[in-house]
Order: sequence, then C-alpha cells, then structure tokens
Amino acid sequence: MNLTSAKLASTSRVEVVQIVLPGDANALGTAFGGRVVQWMDLAAAVTARRHCGMPCVTISIDQLTFLAPIRIGAVVIIHAQVNAVFGSSLEIGVDVIVEDPDAGTRQKCCDAFLTFVALGPDGKPARAPLLLTRTEEEVERVKQAEARRAARLAARSTTRG
Repeated sequence: MNLTSAKLASTSRVEVVQIVLPGDANALGTAFGGRVVQWMDLAAAVTARRHCGMPCVTISIDQLTFLAPIRIGAVVIIHAQVNAVFGSSLEIGVDVIVEDPDAGTRQKCCDAFLTFVALGPDGKPARAPLLLTRTEEEVERVKQAEARRAARLAARSTTRG
C-alpha cells in the first residue's frame, strides 16, 4: 500500500451548521426535504473533495428517511465523513441533527449514504486516496459500507439484467 496516497478518515470530516429560515421552509413551517438534501450533498461534497484532493461528483444517495421535522428557526447540524473508498468511488456518511435553540435539545432528523466518484483532470474517474482508519468505529464504518456497496451492485445487476 502506498501511504502517500492514503488519508485518515478523520482528516476529511465536515460539520456544517445551518439555521432554517422562512425561504427554506414549506407552507407548514418545516424545512423542504429537498433543501435538507441539498445541505447534505454539499457537506458530503466538501468531505469527498477534502479526501480526494480533486473534484468529486455525486453518484447516488441511499437510505434517506426523515425521522423528525425541522421547523423554521431550528439549528441544523450536519456531520459528514468518508466511510470507505472503492477505487475511484467513495461512500460518505451524513447525519443531520436538529437543535431547538430555545430548549437546547437535539434530535436526529435523518441520515444517508452518498456515493461520489473522484474525477481527474480529464473529467474521467480517477483513483481516490486509500482510507486509513484508526478507531474501531471507523473500521466498522468500512465494513458496513462494503456490505452496502455489495447490495447496491447486486441490485444494479438485477435491474439491468
């Protein structure tokens, strides 16, 4: 393994904080789901770019379920980190937490797994740096990401077959 082309999982972690404004919300006073997905995608894109050191594009978003509403005035905290690298693609895990600024309480809103592909100067897929793990949690994230990737590839071959 060439360690010069490997990076620690911790070096690409991103935390983004948003406040939900009226322009982010629907007629019910809760954040548009699409706006939350946009914030997630941006956080994941920064994470992918940090890890790869080159442009990366979103390929897929898996398993996104909203568990709690996000009301106008709430603080949204988005955490993103590289879970695993597979050649030119990488899986980014994103967690969204909603904080009530008055009560100081926090609740998980949603999470998802976004797959990105690193692009070289020619605009074609390029090898992403390997992922180095240090903690048991990071090792477990890699194992779970590998299982999800296998399921995605199996599902793709079934639908294309």
